[in-house]
Amino acid sequence: MITSPAFAGKHYAVLGLARSGAAAVASLLAGGARVTAWDAREEPRAALADAHADVADRLAFADPCAIDLAGFAAVVVSPGVPINRHPIGDAARAADVPLICDIELFAQARGSLPAHKVVGITGTNGKSTTTALIAHLLDCAGIPALMGGNIGLPILGQAPLPDGGVHVLELSSYQIDLTQRLDCDVALLLNITPDHLDRYDGFEGYVEAKTRLFGMQAIGHLAVVEMKAEMELDVLRHAPDGQPFTFIEGVDLPGDQADWPSLSGPHNRANAQAAVATVRHLGVGEAAIEAGLRSFRGLPHRMERVGEANGVLFINDSKATNPASTAPALAAFPPVAGHRRIHWILGGLPKGDDLDECAPFFGNVAAAYTIGDAGPRFAEILEPHVPVTRSEMMAAALNQAIAAALPGDVVLLSPACASFDQFRDYEARGECFGQLVAAMTGPAAPQPPEQSSAQPGAQPGGGEPV
Repeated sequence: MITSPAFAGKHYAVLGLARSGAAAVASLLAGGARVTAWDAREEPRAALADAHADVADRLAFADPCAIDLAGFAAVVVSPGVPINRHPIGDAARAADVPLICDIELFAQARGSLPAHKVVGITGTNGKSTTTALIAHLLDCAGIPALMGGNIGLPILGQAPLPDGGVHVLELSSYQIDLTQRLDCDVALLLNITPDHLDRYDGFEGYVEAKTRLFGMQAIGHLAVVEMKAEMELDVLRHAPDGQPFTFIEGVDLPGDQADWPSLSGPHNRANAQAAVATVRHLGVGEAAIEAGLRSFRGLPHRMERVGEANGVLFINDSKATNPASTAPALAAFPPVAGHRRIHWILGGLPKGDDLDECAPFFGNVAAAYTIGDAGPRFAEILEPHVPVTRSEMMAAALNQAIAAALPGDVVLLSPACASFDQFRDYEARGECFGQLVAAMTGPAAPQPPEQSSAQPGAQPGGGEPV
């Protein structure tokens, strides 16, 4: 694990004992700190007590909102805790104790680690793909790299990298809110559109949170930003004067995007440009970059190819939880010889009342199949533009799309919504889609009737899996 003697003798509270919280407790205790930990659920408290029975004299359990926090070094909060309305915010402010997360503890521990670099990636969309791509390109060049932050294993739970390694951190706005001194050798802001506004004072509050990443950089470290975001929103407002920066849109790419099977579409071109700018700055050569772009296999639930049957491609883009992240998926499959190819499954728990960011690409959609809470509203928006089936449930939508799709078409799950109306999270939604695709298109599945002149999307299909 990553820890530091800088923690020794200090007293920390840790609120939330899921993966990152449990790793923070372990790191602090290993560094010699005292910890008061809390989770509303009894199971993680019991598991933590068992795991650290050897240092029980330095581990206590109490709700930090209900105790005197005077003298604590910090309250370590899970990024999922809504600090804008949770009572821990008032409790910490009253005691003049900082609210931090595990990323800040990592930043404080860096002086105890072998020489390394840090890349921090934020943005509304594309963070996970870009983070994974940067780590992959570094690996192709033989540079030790680990992903952390909002992706993969908790950063404090990982072994320190050897000299010359690179920590590649996906950073949500929530994590940046709770971080004070993370000096990234390269900091990236991929894009920014309204999201998570329940946590901020309007869009400007959300933008301000993202821009803090550049304010923590030392002079001379690189900022990689979307030109539109800088021109319209001044996202480098907190960067040191004279900070070097690169606009993502201006980055030249080696080779042909058609040779990168997991990086199709304009959004993935932008992700690749951001990643390439980063690794070039870190010394990766062109041959390794080109090889890495070709061999990258992407991440689950992000434009993931989960099957192909009867000439129809099935894409799981369940991670697209807002219209801005769905729009590039629609753009990735334009018509061929005038034929619209996309059979679009969308809907869930909406984050807004429109599909405006997707509207420029409605012309790529052969038919839409709406599901979940947003289904009726999205159907109303789409019906003037494309054939729509109000499917309500995932299985019905997929069955109907399979019945209507022609060879060369794409059945695309890109919901433009959160998942919580029908699924535990976007991962469960994507896994359900993949399992249904396998069941409906596998060797034992009935073959669809031969189609000739039928209009895509015109057939109603069945209501349950075949």
